[in-house]
Amino acid sequence: MIGMLYLTRRQWQSMRRHVERQAPLEACGLLAGENNRVEEVLWIRNAAQSPVLFRMEPREQLQALRWIDKQGLELVGIFHSHPAGPEVPSPTDIAESAYEAVHIIWFRDPTGWRAHGFWIEDERVTPVTLQIMDNEQP
Repeated sequence: MIGMLYLTRRQWQSMRRHVERQAPLEACGLLAGENNRVEEVLWIRNAAQSPVLFRMEPREQLQALRWIDKQGLELVGIFHSHPAGPEVPSPTDIAESAYEAVHIIWFRDPTGWRAHGFWIEDERVTPVTLQIMDNEQP
């Protein structure tokens, strides 16, 4: 389990731009890195084209996973948005969780887009601290 995930401000903003552009549909993507540090944000198209469900476009997901492997990185996170809430993993998110990775849920509140991190394992959800770094090296 990862208790803290490090991201740069640039990576954070990249995810936020993606979820903003896809709203009101759910947006999704993968986070490549090492240990608990993100190296790259990979946007994936939501094949479901739904405001309440995401299904990563299979070819894009496979290409992204191959790219991660080719770079010598690992899948450290999966992100998606809940444009209408909730700010925690949904029952569907929990039931369909298949990767050992941090799950980042983006949601809107009155101040704009925000996100929380979670570790989902055996249908248990544990909060993960998302540490946003101003510089490129955490």
